[in-house]
Amino acid sequence: MGKIGVTELLIVLAIVVLLFGVGRISKVSGEIGKSINAFKKGLSDQPEDQPGDEKPEDKK
Repeated sequence: MGKIGVTELLIVLAIVVLLFGVGRISKVSGEIGKSINAFKKGLSDQPEDQPGDEKPEDKK
């Protein structure tokens, strides 16, 4: 009773499609994709001037 098989996954998927509809599921999945891309971009676009990152010549 611990393993989920392919049949159970298909039943759950069918119920989700019946409840929400294909159009709404595609909108939600698109928004999830956009948010993941924005998160990845935010991680890679870190600002160059970090607080506490002072150069020795700036401390005069």
